[in-house]
Order: sequence, then structure tokens, then C-alpha cells
Amino acid sequence: MQQTIARRVAQGQGLEPADVVVRNVRLFDLVTGDLIDTDIAVCGDTIVGTLGRYEGRREIDGRGRIAVPGFIDTHLHVESSLVTPFEFDRCVLPHGVTTAICDPHEMANVLGTAAFDYFLACAERTVMDLRVNLSSCVPATPMETSGAALVASDLLPYRDHPKVIGLAEFMNFPGVLNGDAGCLDKLAAFAGGHIDGHAPLLRGRALNGYLAAGIATDHEATAADEALEKIRKGMTVLIREGSVCKDLAALVPLLTPETAAFFAFCTDDRNPLEIAHEGHLDFMIRTAIARGVAPVAAYRAASLTAATAFGLRDRGMIAPGRRADIVLLDDLRECRVSDVISAGRLVDDALFAAREIVPPVGLESVRLARAVTAADMAVAGDGRDMPVIGIVPGQIITDFLRDDLPSADGVVSGDPARDIAKVCVVARHGMNDNIGRGFVRGFGLREGALASSVGHDSHNICVVGTNDADMAAAVNRLAATGGGFVAVRDGEIVAELGLPVAGLMSDAPFETVRDALVELRRVARGLGGALEEPFLQLAFLPLPVIPHLKITDRGMIDVSTMTLV
Repeated sequence: MQQTIARRVAQGQGLEPADVVVRNVRLFDLVTGDLIDTDIAVCGDTIVGTLGRYEGRREIDGRGRIAVPGFIDTHLHVESSLVTPFEFDRCVLPHGVTTAICDPHEMANVLGTAAFDYFLACAERTVMDLRVNLSSCVPATPMETSGAALVASDLLPYRDHPKVIGLAEFMNFPGVLNGDAGCLDKLAAFAGGHIDGHAPLLRGRALNGYLAAGIATDHEATAADEALEKIRKGMTVLIREGSVCKDLAALVPLLTPETAAFFAFCTDDRNPLEIAHEGHLDFMIRTAIARGVAPVAAYRAASLTAATAFGLRDRGMIAPGRRADIVLLDDLRECRVSDVISAGRLVDDALFAAREIVPPVGLESVRLARAVTAADMAVAGDGRDMPVIGIVPGQIITDFLRDDLPSADGVVSGDPARDIAKVCVVARHGMNDNIGRGFVRGFGLREGALASSVGHDSHNICVVGTNDADMAAAVNRLAATGGGFVAVRDGEIVAELGLPVAGLMSDAPFETVRDALVELRRVARGLGGALEEPFLQLAFLPLPVIPHLKITDRGMIDVSTMTLV
């Protein structure tokens, strides 16, 4: 290490040529917002010189482009990109995301600590710096059947891994506030380190209590007044814009040069189709600026604040001593990325091809207790005053509705004419044959069924449809293929995407997944689907830590009281 430091010192002073010089760029200064003509000298993976001219053994011609620090996605689940970490790397890094902080709790809810082993092995081999927060809530609540259950002692062996940052989103905020012993064990095990928050709609003294546990961030703020209270109480609010949860428009009016030290960006869940159409963090930056945010505030949130909030003191600025993660832009306001440098390496196809790929795991994780039938989907009752989940487009928060539904011979059905479909969650971890049954408004389906083995957070099979036979066919198809998304009409499979890796991720290139999502969207619209992301919206219906009405394999859940309806 002494020799490495000596080389950095010498190259930074210009006493010897730098390993790499990015010549002729305009550095966007995150301190003042100025554009400064300069070279950037790099020794190995570290920036050693700025605000001057340098000679280098290798040169990259900046051609007058604008240099900004690599972007940091502060909270995401790689599994929700529907591809493996290596394909996520290849998909997202060209958009300027040089660091991503992931919580593998989707896979952990299916496979337990094997998910940590897999993700950490991948993180050691990706081109981008993939960091891991250890999943704090597996399962998220006792109101569902998960494939695994992790306690504090399961997490501790991973705490000091160099790719681990800390404890991931603490979704069980009622457990924290009520002093649940398991929650307190995990908080104590990571006390003094980074602990991610997850506190939708939490305000006032309850928020104070939650923060007093040592929790530092939140990505669930959906309204400006909520976010303002949270940053005033010292939280870093992670502004989220995913494929389903879209909070950017509501929160960016708060993002100014004065508040930028308390805001960062995250995607949480964003799939390759959305990335292809819009982008990733680059999309968030350009959208924020278009909505009136000062560029210096937007780029600080995307890099420096993110690095500071998560203890990554070696990055976040283009400055001597910092990791050489550099994004070259053709346009600052539009955040048009033309080249990316990750740890001093120009990102190209050859760099991706040189990676050692870790074989996928969890290839036979969809295990139904038995094949389901149409009769298994039936809901008994007279149809009066039935609880109905109300979809809120662009949010994973749902409304708790009640409605009178058609009933014949003691069996209740949906009402497609009023946009009310049936929804069921079928346990898929081989532990029981639970089936939760209910109704949902907002999908727009007039015929057929849609099913997904992605069902946050325990990832049982969730199916929505207009008739029981198609719903059962969709569930059985996912059991046969090892998981994924499927659309069924009149008993026929009309579109599908296989997700055999833990029932969550494809083992195919991200381009294949992107194209399959295009077809699934088209077919869903043909069935009457009204949602832009029907399968991802479906995947959030079993998430009983987000208000107000959800469904798990145990039934309909009133999230406010955490009771079965």
C-alpha cells in the first residue's frame, strides 16, 4: 500500500505521468456550480489531480465535455430489475450509475442467507461498485409465508464484509415502535453503523421514536410536507422514481442548493423496459432540472450527498483522493451521458466481457403444495360490503375500499364492468397450501388473468383475473416454468417472461427481458389492462408493510391494524 500511495502522491504533483489523463473537460464543480476547464489525472482507481494540466501514460479525450461524479443509486433491489446483478451492471452502468446500494431482501425472502452469498460474490466481480445492505425484515411481517426467516445472528457473520454497508430498510416500523425483541436485536447488532429506514406516512412523535433507534434514511416519503419533516429531523430522504413508485414530482420542489445535503436519489424498483425508454438516475437528474431544480443541487443529490449519507467517503466528487468514477456528459441540464469511467476504467463491452460470472442460484424455488384448480380461487359469501384493494397509479400505497359485489350460489365474483377483479395469493415455498383471496379495483381487466411469482416481499404467486379458470391456469404455469410473469386468456398462455432465478430474475440478457416486457404490456392492454406497469403493480399487492389494504397468502390485510380483514 505504501508504494501505491507514493505513486499517487508523485502523479498528483505531476512528478511522473499519471496512469490515465482525461484531457480537455469542463469539470462541474459541486461546491460553486461553476464549469472549470481542466484535465483529470488518475492513478489506478483514484483521482490524483484536477484544476490543472497533466501528462499521462494513457489519455482519454474529453472533447470539451462536462465531467460530473459517478451517480450513486442509494436504494434498490437488483431482483426488481428482473435480471441478474451482471446484467444489471451492463444495463445501468452506461447511464452513469457507478455505485449501487442494493438490498437483496427479495431473494433473501426466498432463499435466506444464500441470497447474501450470491449477491456478495457477484458484487466482487461487477464493473460498477455494487454494495449490499443486509436485509432486516425477512419476512417483513408475520402476516405472510416466506421462504426463509432471518434473525440478528444470521446477519452478523456478514456485517464486516467489505461490500456490506449496514442494515437494509427497516420496514417493520411498528415493531421498532412497539419494542419488538427481534427488531431490537437487529438494531443493537448494527448500532453505530448505517441503518436504512422505511417509514411510509410516519410523522410526529412516532417518527421521533423511529429515528431514536439510529435509523438514518427513508425512501418512502410521498408528499413534500412529510419529506420536509423528515429532513428537518436529520433524515436523508431518498427521492424515489421507480417503475411503479414515482415520487419525484412531489418531492423535488424541496430540492435546493440549501437542502441538497439531505436529499439523494434512488430507484428502488426499475426494470429494463423503463430504463430503455427513460433512463436510470440520469432520467431523475434531467427530470428534476426540467422541473426547476438547480443543476448543482440535482448533481449533489446524485453523488456527494449519497456518498456522505452511506459513509462512502472515497467518492461523490471529482477531486484528488476520490475514487475515479467519472461521467462525461454532452449536456448538463439534459444529463446526456456519452462515456463513463468506473474506478479509472473506461466502460466498454470488453470491460463487461472480462468479468467472471457467478452461476445463478435458486433455480427450482417455485414449489406449490399441489396444482391449483378453479375451485381454489372461489370466494365464499353473499357479496355485501366486500373489502376491495384500490390501486393508486404511480404508488404502492393502496386504498381500503368496500363495495357490494355479484354473488351466486354463495360464491362472490368480481365485476369487470366496474373495474373490480379477483386477486389471489398462492403460497409457493412448499411450506403450506395457503391461498389468500380478495378483490382489487384499478387493473381494468375485461377478460383473462395475469400472474406473477414476484410478490413483495415474501414472493408468493399473485394472480389477478376475471375468471377462476384462467387464474388457476396462470398459477400452474408459473409453477411449471419456475416463476415469472404470465398472461392467460381462455385457458391459453398468450404471453410470458420466465424468471427462473429464485422466481425473481431472468438468466437472459437484459435486452431479452426488455423485449418480453413490451409484449406482456401489449397483451395486458389487449385484456383491458389500464396500468402502464400491470405486473409490477400486481407484485406490490402482497406487501403488508405499505398502507392501507393488501393481500397475502393468509388473506386480506388491514395494514393500519396489521389484522386479517
